Amino acid sequence: MTKLRLAIVGAGPAGIYAADILLKAERKFDVSIDLFEQLPAPYGLVRYGVAPDHPRIKGIITALRDVLDRGDIRIFGNVRFGEDLTLDDLKQHYHAVIFATGAIRDADLDIPGIDAVGSYGAADFVSWFDGHPDVPREWPLDAASVAVVGVGNVALDVSRMLAKHAEDLLPTEIPENVHAGLAASAVTDVHVFGRRGPAQVKFTPLELRELGELRDVDMVVYDEDFDYDDASRAAIASNKQVMVIDRVLQSWRQRPSVNNAGGEASRRLHLHFWAKPVEVKTDAEGHVSALVYERTRPDAEGGVVGTGEMREVPIQALYRAVGYFGSPLPGVPFDKRHGVIPNHEGQAVHKDSNERVPGVYATGWIKRGPVGLIGHTKSDAMETVRHLINDQASWWQPADPSDEAIPALLAARGVKWTDLEGWHRLDEHEIALGAPHGRARIKVVPRDEMITVSRGE
Repeated sequence: MTKLRLAIVGAGPAGIYAADILLKAERKFDVSIDLFEQLPAPYGLVRYGVAPDHPRIKGIITALRDVLDRGDIRIFGNVRFGEDLTLDDLKQHYHAVIFATGAIRDADLDIPGIDAVGSYGAADFVSWFDGHPDVPREWPLDAASVAVVGVGNVALDVSRMLAKHAEDLLPTEIPENVHAGLAASAVTDVHVFGRRGPAQVKFTPLELRELGELRDVDMVVYDEDFDYDDASRAAIASNKQVMVIDRVLQSWRQRPSVNNAGGEASRRLHLHFWAKPVEVKTDAEGHVSALVYERTRPDAEGGVVGTGEMREVPIQALYRAVGYFGSPLPGVPFDKRHGVIPNHEGQAVHKDSNERVPGVYATGWIKRGPVGLIGHTKSDAMETVRHLINDQASWWQPADPSDEAIPALLAARGVKWTDLEGWHRLDEHEIALGAPHGRARIKVVPRDEMITVSRGE
Protein backbone atom coordinates (compact mmCIF):
# COMPACT_ATOMS: atom_id res chain seq x y z
CA MET A 1 0.00 0.00 0.00
CA THR A 2 1.32 3.46 -0.93
CA LYS A 3 2.25 5.66 2.03
CA LEU A 4 1.09 9.29 1.92
CA ARG A 5 2.75 11.69 4.37
CA LEU A 6 0.77 14.93 4.22
CA ALA A 7 1.35 18.30 5.89
CA ILE A 8 -1.56 20.68 6.42
CA VAL A 9 -0.74 24.26 7.41
CA GLY A 10 -3.60 25.85 9.35
CA ALA A 11 -5.72 24.14 12.04
CA GLY A 12 -8.97 26.01 11.50
CA PRO A 13 -12.11 24.39 10.03
CA ALA A 14 -10.59 24.27 6.51
CA GLY A 15 -7.48 22.35 7.59
CA ILE A 16 -9.29 20.00 9.97
CA TYR A 17 -12.03 19.20 7.43
CA ALA A 18 -9.41 18.43 4.77
CA ALA A 19 -7.62 16.03 7.12
CA ASP A 20 -10.89 14.36 8.12
CA ILE A 21 -12.13 13.93 4.53
CA LEU A 22 -8.83 12.42 3.41
CA LEU A 23 -8.65 9.98 6.32
CA LYS A 24 -12.27 8.85 5.87
CA ALA A 25 -12.29 8.62 2.08
CA GLU A 26 -8.90 7.22 1.17
CA ARG A 27 -8.44 3.46 1.12
CA LYS A 28 -5.68 3.16 -1.50
CA PHE A 29 -3.13 4.92 0.70
CA ASP A 30 -1.76 4.56 4.17
CA VAL A 31 -2.31 8.20 5.15
CA SER A 32 -0.35 10.02 7.85
CA ILE A 33 -1.25 13.67 8.49
CA ASP A 34 0.56 16.37 10.46
CA LEU A 35 -1.36 19.58 11.12
CA PHE A 36 0.66 22.76 11.73
CA GLU A 37 -0.82 25.84 13.42
CA GLN A 38 0.93 29.12 14.22
CA LEU A 39 -1.19 29.64 17.37
CA PRO A 40 -0.86 27.41 20.45
CA ALA A 41 -4.58 26.48 20.16
CA PRO A 42 -6.52 25.03 17.18
CA TYR A 43 -9.82 26.03 15.48
CA GLY A 44 -8.69 29.24 13.76
CA LEU A 45 -11.48 31.74 13.10
CA VAL A 46 -14.01 29.67 15.06
CA ARG A 47 -11.99 30.49 18.19
CA TYR A 48 -10.61 33.88 17.11
CA GLY A 49 -13.09 35.26 14.56
CA VAL A 50 -16.55 34.59 16.02
CA ALA A 51 -17.93 37.01 18.63
CA PRO A 52 -18.02 35.52 22.16
CA ASP A 53 -21.81 35.95 22.38
CA HIS A 54 -22.30 33.50 19.50
CA PRO A 55 -22.27 30.12 21.25
CA ARG A 56 -24.43 28.56 18.52
CA ILE A 57 -21.75 29.10 15.87
CA LYS A 58 -19.07 28.00 18.32
CA GLY A 59 -20.92 24.67 18.53
CA ILE A 60 -18.97 23.74 15.40
CA ILE A 61 -15.95 23.40 17.69
CA THR A 62 -17.56 20.22 19.04
CA ALA A 63 -17.44 18.64 15.57
CA LEU A 64 -13.84 19.78 15.01
CA ARG A 65 -12.81 18.49 18.44
CA ASP A 66 -14.29 15.06 17.59
CA VAL A 67 -12.04 14.90 14.51
CA LEU A 68 -8.88 15.80 16.41
CA ASP A 69 -9.70 13.58 19.39
CA ARG A 70 -9.81 10.45 17.22
CA GLY A 71 -6.02 10.55 17.53
CA ASP A 72 -5.15 9.84 13.87
CA ILE A 73 -3.96 13.42 13.15
CA ARG A 74 -0.86 14.86 14.82
CA ILE A 75 -1.06 18.56 15.64
CA PHE A 76 1.91 20.91 16.06
CA GLY A 77 0.75 24.23 17.53
CA ASN A 78 2.85 27.37 17.99
CA VAL A 79 4.76 26.61 14.76
CA ARG A 80 5.09 29.51 12.32
CA PHE A 81 5.32 28.55 8.66
CA GLY A 82 8.13 30.48 7.00
CA GLU A 83 10.00 30.93 10.30
CA ASP A 84 10.02 27.70 12.32
CA LEU A 85 9.31 25.53 9.29
CA THR A 86 9.87 26.27 5.57
CA LEU A 87 8.55 24.88 2.30
CA ASP A 88 11.95 23.19 1.77
CA ASP A 89 11.58 21.47 5.16
CA LEU A 90 8.16 20.15 4.14
CA LYS A 91 9.59 18.79 0.87
CA GLN A 92 12.18 16.87 2.88
CA HIS A 93 9.57 15.14 5.05
CA TYR A 94 6.22 15.00 3.19
CA HIS A 95 4.75 14.03 -0.17
CA ALA A 96 2.53 17.14 -0.35
CA VAL A 97 1.16 20.09 1.62
CA ILE A 98 -2.30 21.67 1.81
CA PHE A 99 -2.34 25.31 2.87
CA ALA A 100 -5.44 26.22 4.89
CA THR A 101 -4.20 29.51 6.33
CA GLY A 102 -7.42 31.45 5.79
CA ALA A 103 -7.71 35.22 5.50
CA ILE A 104 -7.18 37.28 8.64
CA ARG A 105 -6.19 40.75 7.40
CA ASP A 106 -8.65 43.53 6.63
CA ALA A 107 -9.33 44.37 3.00
CA ASP A 108 -8.52 47.98 2.12
CA LEU A 109 -11.04 50.83 1.85
CA ASP A 110 -9.41 53.34 -0.47
CA ILE A 111 -10.84 56.73 0.51
CA PRO A 112 -9.11 59.91 1.75
CA GLY A 113 -8.49 59.98 5.52
CA ILE A 114 -8.88 56.23 6.04
CA ASP A 115 -5.48 56.09 7.78
CA ALA A 116 -6.43 58.75 10.36
CA VAL A 117 -5.96 58.20 14.09
CA GLY A 118 -9.09 56.37 15.28
CA SER A 119 -9.64 54.48 12.01
CA TYR A 120 -9.39 50.71 12.44
CA GLY A 121 -9.75 47.43 10.60
CA ALA A 122 -12.62 45.29 11.87
CA ALA A 123 -10.46 42.15 11.83
CA ASP A 124 -8.07 43.71 14.36
CA PHE A 125 -10.96 44.61 16.68
CA VAL A 126 -12.41 41.09 16.34
CA SER A 127 -8.98 39.64 17.22
CA TRP A 128 -8.89 41.87 20.29
CA PHE A 129 -12.34 40.97 21.63
CA ASP A 130 -11.71 37.28 20.90
CA GLY A 131 -8.48 37.28 22.93
CA HIS A 132 -6.04 36.66 20.06
CA PRO A 133 -2.57 36.39 21.62
CA ASP A 134 -0.81 38.50 18.99
CA VAL A 135 -2.74 41.78 19.35
CA PRO A 136 -2.46 44.44 22.11
CA ARG A 137 -4.37 43.81 25.35
CA GLU A 138 -5.98 47.27 25.36
CA TRP A 139 -8.28 48.77 22.74
CA PRO A 140 -9.13 52.51 22.53
CA LEU A 141 -12.87 52.87 23.23
CA ASP A 142 -12.98 56.58 24.02
CA ALA A 143 -15.22 57.59 21.07
CA ALA A 144 -18.89 58.36 21.75
CA SER A 145 -19.97 58.14 18.11
CA VAL A 146 -18.54 55.38 15.91
CA ALA A 147 -18.92 54.44 12.22
CA VAL A 148 -18.84 50.86 10.93
CA VAL A 149 -18.48 50.60 7.14
CA GLY A 150 -19.91 47.39 5.67
CA VAL A 151 -23.09 45.31 5.83
CA GLY A 152 -21.78 41.75 6.28
CA ASN A 153 -21.86 39.55 9.39
CA VAL A 154 -18.49 40.89 10.59
CA ALA A 155 -19.84 44.47 10.43
CA LEU A 156 -22.81 43.43 12.57
CA ASP A 157 -20.56 41.53 15.01
CA VAL A 158 -18.41 44.64 15.45
CA SER A 159 -21.49 46.89 15.79
CA ARG A 160 -23.12 44.59 18.32
CA MET A 161 -19.97 44.33 20.45
CA LEU A 162 -19.59 48.15 20.43
CA ALA A 163 -23.25 48.77 21.34
CA LYS A 164 -23.79 45.93 23.81
CA HIS A 165 -23.39 46.54 27.54
CA ALA A 166 -20.31 44.75 28.89
CA GLU A 167 -22.14 43.02 31.77
CA ASP A 168 -24.39 41.28 29.21
CA LEU A 169 -21.26 39.54 27.87
CA LEU A 170 -20.25 38.05 31.22
CA PRO A 171 -21.94 34.64 30.66
CA THR A 172 -19.71 34.17 27.58
CA GLU A 173 -16.03 33.23 27.28
CA ILE A 174 -14.99 36.89 26.95
CA PRO A 175 -11.42 37.44 28.24
CA GLU A 176 -11.01 39.54 31.40
CA ASN A 177 -9.11 42.37 29.67
CA VAL A 178 -11.81 42.64 26.99
CA HIS A 179 -14.62 42.84 29.53
CA ALA A 180 -12.75 45.57 31.41
CA GLY A 181 -12.18 47.52 28.18
CA LEU A 182 -15.82 47.30 27.07
CA ALA A 183 -17.09 48.19 30.57
CA ALA A 184 -15.17 51.49 30.34
CA SER A 185 -16.33 52.22 26.75
CA ALA A 186 -17.61 55.72 25.95
CA VAL A 187 -19.70 54.55 22.95
CA THR A 188 -23.29 55.85 22.79
CA ASP A 189 -23.97 55.78 19.02
CA VAL A 190 -22.92 53.23 16.39
CA HIS A 191 -23.59 54.15 12.73
CA VAL A 192 -23.50 51.32 10.16
CA PHE A 193 -23.07 52.32 6.49
CA GLY A 194 -23.84 50.27 3.37
CA ARG A 195 -23.51 51.36 -0.28
CA ARG A 196 -26.63 49.51 -1.36
CA GLY A 197 -30.15 49.05 -0.04
CA PRO A 198 -31.74 46.87 2.65
CA ALA A 199 -32.55 44.13 0.09
CA GLN A 200 -28.87 43.80 -0.97
CA VAL A 201 -27.16 43.35 2.41
CA LYS A 202 -24.68 40.51 3.02
CA PHE A 203 -25.52 39.71 6.64
CA THR A 204 -27.87 36.90 7.70
CA PRO A 205 -31.31 37.26 9.33
CA LEU A 206 -29.99 35.68 12.56
CA GLU A 207 -27.28 38.36 12.92
CA LEU A 208 -29.81 41.13 12.27
CA ARG A 209 -32.36 39.78 14.75
CA GLU A 210 -29.71 39.66 17.47
CA LEU A 211 -29.13 43.40 17.09
CA GLY A 212 -32.77 44.11 17.83
CA GLU A 213 -32.58 42.05 21.03
CA LEU A 214 -29.81 44.13 22.62
CA ARG A 215 -30.74 45.48 26.06
CA ASP A 216 -30.93 49.27 26.40
CA VAL A 217 -30.03 49.87 22.73
CA ASP A 218 -32.42 51.62 20.34
CA MET A 219 -32.41 50.50 16.69
CA VAL A 220 -32.60 53.52 14.37
CA VAL A 221 -33.54 53.12 10.69
CA TYR A 222 -34.61 55.82 8.25
CA ASP A 223 -37.82 55.82 6.18
CA GLU A 224 -36.06 57.30 3.12
CA ASP A 225 -34.02 54.07 2.78
CA PHE A 226 -37.12 51.93 2.16
CA ASP A 227 -38.36 53.40 -1.10
CA TYR A 228 -37.77 50.08 -2.92
CA ASP A 229 -37.26 49.73 -6.67
CA ASP A 230 -38.49 46.75 -8.72
CA ALA A 231 -35.25 44.77 -8.25
CA SER A 232 -35.46 45.09 -4.44
CA ARG A 233 -39.15 44.12 -4.40
CA ALA A 234 -38.36 41.09 -6.58
CA ALA A 235 -35.51 40.05 -4.25
CA ILE A 236 -37.84 40.27 -1.23
CA ALA A 237 -40.54 38.23 -3.01
CA SER A 238 -38.23 35.50 -4.30
CA ASN A 239 -35.57 35.05 -1.58
CA LYS A 240 -36.67 33.85 1.86
CA GLN A 241 -33.57 35.24 3.57
CA VAL A 242 -34.11 38.72 2.08
CA MET A 243 -37.81 38.49 2.97
CA VAL A 244 -36.98 37.83 6.65
CA ILE A 245 -34.40 40.65 6.72
CA ASP A 246 -37.00 43.05 5.29
CA ARG A 247 -39.58 41.88 7.83
CA VAL A 248 -37.17 42.56 10.73
CA LEU A 249 -36.24 46.01 9.42
CA GLN A 250 -39.91 46.91 8.77
CA SER A 251 -40.75 45.94 12.36
CA TRP A 252 -38.05 48.34 13.59
CA ARG A 253 -39.61 51.13 11.54
CA GLN A 254 -42.69 50.84 13.78
CA ARG A 255 -40.71 51.48 16.96
CA PRO A 256 -41.15 54.97 18.48
CA SER A 257 -37.40 55.64 18.55
CA VAL A 258 -36.99 55.37 14.78
CA ASN A 259 -36.05 58.41 12.61
CA ASN A 260 -35.94 60.92 15.47
CA ALA A 261 -33.73 58.63 17.62
CA GLY A 262 -35.79 59.77 20.61
CA GLY A 263 -36.06 56.46 22.44
CA GLU A 264 -35.38 55.74 26.09
CA ALA A 265 -32.19 53.70 25.62
CA SER A 266 -28.74 54.94 26.62
CA ARG A 267 -27.22 53.69 23.34
CA ARG A 268 -28.35 53.77 19.72
CA LEU A 269 -27.46 51.68 16.65
CA HIS A 270 -28.19 53.50 13.36
CA LEU A 271 -28.43 51.68 10.01
CA HIS A 272 -27.70 53.90 6.97
CA PHE A 273 -28.40 52.36 3.55
CA TRP A 274 -27.69 53.86 0.11
CA ALA A 275 -24.60 55.45 1.70
CA LYS A 276 -21.24 55.28 -0.08
CA PRO A 277 -18.30 56.42 2.10
CA VAL A 278 -16.35 59.16 0.31
CA GLU A 279 -13.98 60.67 2.88
CA VAL A 280 -12.93 60.43 6.53
CA LYS A 281 -12.54 63.96 7.92
CA THR A 282 -10.00 64.70 10.64
CA ASP A 283 -9.46 67.33 13.31
CA ALA A 284 -6.34 69.45 13.86
CA GLU A 285 -4.60 66.51 15.58
CA GLY A 286 -5.27 64.15 12.66
CA HIS A 287 -7.97 62.25 14.56
CA VAL A 288 -11.19 61.00 12.94
CA SER A 289 -13.90 63.69 13.23
CA ALA A 290 -16.57 62.83 10.60
CA LEU A 291 -17.53 60.47 7.78
CA VAL A 292 -18.63 62.05 4.51
CA TYR A 293 -20.84 59.82 2.37
CA GLU A 294 -22.66 60.12 -0.94
CA ARG A 295 -26.29 59.07 -1.18
CA THR A 296 -26.65 56.36 -3.84
CA ARG A 297 -29.62 54.95 -5.72
CA PRO A 298 -30.26 51.69 -7.60
CA ASP A 299 -29.08 51.55 -11.23
CA ALA A 300 -31.80 49.02 -12.28
CA GLU A 301 -29.09 46.37 -12.92
CA GLY A 302 -28.45 45.27 -9.34
CA GLY A 303 -25.80 47.91 -8.65
CA VAL A 304 -25.83 51.52 -7.49
CA VAL A 305 -24.93 54.94 -8.86
CA GLY A 306 -24.11 58.10 -6.96
CA THR A 307 -26.72 60.85 -6.67
CA GLY A 308 -24.18 63.64 -6.04
CA GLU A 309 -25.81 64.41 -2.68
CA MET A 310 -23.13 64.50 0.06
CA ARG A 311 -23.87 64.09 3.75
CA GLU A 312 -21.69 64.17 6.85
CA VAL A 313 -21.98 62.31 10.17
CA PRO A 314 -19.81 63.44 13.11
CA ILE A 315 -17.84 60.48 14.53
CA GLN A 316 -14.67 59.97 16.56
CA ALA A 317 -13.77 56.45 15.39
CA LEU A 318 -14.31 54.30 12.30
CA TYR A 319 -14.14 50.55 11.65
CA ARG A 320 -13.88 49.24 8.09
CA ALA A 321 -15.58 45.85 7.76
CA VAL A 322 -15.38 45.45 3.99
CA GLY A 323 -13.97 41.93 3.94
CA TYR A 324 -10.96 39.85 4.91
CA PHE A 325 -7.81 39.34 2.84
CA GLY A 326 -5.27 36.51 2.66
CA SER A 327 -1.56 36.86 3.47
CA PRO A 328 1.34 35.65 1.30
CA LEU A 329 3.29 32.56 2.38
CA PRO A 330 7.08 32.33 1.86
CA GLY A 331 7.94 30.33 -1.25
CA VAL A 332 4.30 29.87 -2.30
CA PRO A 333 2.68 31.69 -5.29
CA PHE A 334 0.34 34.51 -4.24
CA ASP A 335 -2.27 36.57 -6.06
CA LYS A 336 -1.90 40.06 -4.55
CA ARG A 337 -5.07 41.34 -6.14
CA HIS A 338 -7.38 38.69 -4.70
CA GLY A 339 -5.40 37.70 -1.59
CA VAL A 340 -5.32 33.97 -2.45
CA ILE A 341 -2.94 31.24 -3.58
CA PRO A 342 -3.59 31.07 -7.35
CA ASN A 343 -5.04 27.63 -7.98
CA HIS A 344 -7.09 25.34 -10.19
CA GLU A 345 -9.68 23.63 -7.95
CA GLY A 346 -7.18 23.65 -5.08
CA GLN A 347 -4.04 22.73 -7.08
CA ALA A 348 -1.60 25.62 -6.70
CA VAL A 349 -0.49 27.21 -9.99
CA HIS A 350 2.05 29.88 -10.93
CA LYS A 351 0.12 33.12 -11.39
CA ASP A 352 1.74 34.15 -14.68
CA SER A 353 2.14 30.82 -16.49
CA ASN A 354 -0.77 28.92 -14.90
CA GLU A 355 1.61 25.94 -14.59
CA ARG A 356 0.99 23.51 -11.75
CA VAL A 357 3.14 23.73 -8.61
CA PRO A 358 3.82 20.07 -7.73
CA GLY A 359 2.89 19.01 -4.21
CA VAL A 360 1.25 22.31 -3.20
CA TYR A 361 -2.51 22.62 -2.58
CA ALA A 362 -4.92 25.08 -0.99
CA THR A 363 -8.32 24.92 0.68
CA GLY A 364 -10.65 27.35 2.47
CA TRP A 365 -10.38 31.12 2.21
CA ILE A 366 -6.73 31.11 1.06
CA LYS A 367 -8.05 29.10 -1.93
CA ARG A 368 -11.27 30.93 -2.84
CA GLY A 369 -11.21 34.19 -0.90
CA PRO A 370 -13.24 35.11 2.20
CA VAL A 371 -16.67 34.13 0.90
CA GLY A 372 -19.18 31.59 2.13
CA LEU A 373 -19.93 30.29 5.59
CA ILE A 374 -18.04 27.58 7.49
CA GLY A 375 -20.22 24.88 5.92
CA HIS A 376 -18.87 25.69 2.45
CA THR A 377 -15.44 24.65 3.67
CA LYS A 378 -16.29 20.91 3.52
CA SER A 379 -17.13 20.82 -0.20
CA ASP A 380 -14.11 23.02 -0.81
CA ALA A 381 -11.83 20.52 0.95
CA MET A 382 -13.35 17.57 -0.95
CA GLU A 383 -12.40 19.15 -4.28
CA THR A 384 -8.82 19.81 -3.16
CA VAL A 385 -8.38 16.33 -1.64
CA ARG A 386 -9.69 14.66 -4.81
CA HIS A 387 -7.00 16.36 -6.89
CA LEU A 388 -4.28 15.59 -4.35
CA ILE A 389 -5.12 11.86 -4.47
CA ASN A 390 -5.17 11.81 -8.29
CA ASP A 391 -1.85 13.67 -8.53
CA GLN A 392 0.28 10.90 -7.01
CA ALA A 393 2.71 10.95 -9.96
CA SER A 394 3.70 14.55 -9.15
CA TRP A 395 4.03 14.23 -5.37
CA TRP A 396 7.32 15.22 -3.76
CA GLN A 397 9.84 12.47 -2.98
CA PRO A 398 10.80 13.18 0.66
CA ALA A 399 14.29 12.20 1.84
CA ASP A 400 13.06 11.40 5.37
CA PRO A 401 9.31 10.82 5.68
CA SER A 402 9.62 9.24 9.16
CA ASP A 403 7.28 10.26 11.99
CA GLU A 404 10.23 11.18 14.19
CA ALA A 405 11.78 13.69 11.75
CA ILE A 406 9.59 16.72 12.45
CA PRO A 407 9.67 16.62 16.29
CA ALA A 408 13.47 16.26 16.05
CA LEU A 409 13.72 19.19 13.62
CA LEU A 410 11.54 21.49 15.76
CA ALA A 411 13.40 20.51 18.92
CA ALA A 412 16.75 21.25 17.25
CA ARG A 413 15.44 24.73 16.33
CA GLY A 414 14.22 25.41 19.86
CA VAL A 415 10.56 25.60 18.84
CA LYS A 416 8.20 25.18 21.80
CA TRP A 417 5.43 23.41 19.95
CA THR A 418 2.16 22.32 21.52
CA ASP A 419 0.37 19.05 20.76
CA LEU A 420 -3.15 17.64 21.14
CA GLU A 421 -2.55 16.65 24.75
CA GLY A 422 -1.37 20.22 25.35
CA TRP A 423 -4.56 21.64 23.82
CA HIS A 424 -6.59 19.42 26.16
CA ARG A 425 -4.61 20.87 29.10
CA LEU A 426 -5.28 24.44 27.97
CA ASP A 427 -8.95 23.68 27.25
CA GLU A 428 -9.46 22.21 30.74
CA HIS A 429 -7.55 25.12 32.31
CA GLU A 430 -9.79 27.73 30.63
CA ILE A 431 -12.95 25.85 31.63
CA ALA A 432 -11.69 25.67 35.23
CA LEU A 433 -11.02 29.44 35.22
CA GLY A 434 -14.64 30.08 34.20
CA ALA A 435 -16.33 27.58 36.55
CA PRO A 436 -16.24 29.66 39.81
CA HIS A 437 -17.96 32.51 37.95
CA GLY A 438 -20.61 30.33 36.28
CA ARG A 439 -19.02 30.91 32.86
CA ALA A 440 -18.31 28.43 30.04
CA ARG A 441 -14.60 29.36 30.14
CA ILE A 442 -12.28 32.32 30.50
CA LYS A 443 -9.84 32.46 27.62
CA VAL A 444 -6.12 32.63 28.34
CA VAL A 445 -4.79 35.47 26.16
CA PRO A 446 -0.96 35.79 26.49
CA ARG A 447 0.86 33.44 24.11
CA ASP A 448 3.57 32.53 26.63
CA GLU A 449 0.94 31.59 29.22
CA MET A 450 -0.93 29.47 26.65
CA ILE A 451 2.33 27.66 25.85
CA THR A 452 3.27 27.17 29.52
CA VAL A 453 -0.14 25.66 30.34
CA SER A 454 -0.18 23.51 27.18
CA ARG A 455 3.29 22.10 27.77
CA GLY A 456 2.59 21.41 31.45
CA GLU A 457 5.53 23.59 32.48
